[in-house]
Amino acid sequence: MNKKDVLLGFLIGIATTLLGSYLFITFFTEFTFIAGIQIMKSQGNLGKLITLGSILTLVAFGILLKINKEIMARGVVLAVIALAILTLFI
Repeated sequence: MNKKDVLLGFLIGIATTLLGSYLFITFFTEFTFIAGIQIMKSQGNLGKLITLGSILTLVAFGILLKINKEIMARGVVLAVIALAILTLFI
């Protein structure tokens, strides 16, 4: 197993989650990204924001499987697992 591909998949998973969270805050709230994160954290909704941001990770996973990059897709799944565990402690 190529650890470089797993790491790249992990970074893709984290980046798509951040992008999804940014898009959610930008389009569905009236706050800026940083202010939206702070408000969501103060209200206790940061875990829900991360969960909604992870929807784009599903798209990245599907694309990686479509182009036969299974090892990178494993990294994406690892990122989702790490974010789920992080969400439990936030």
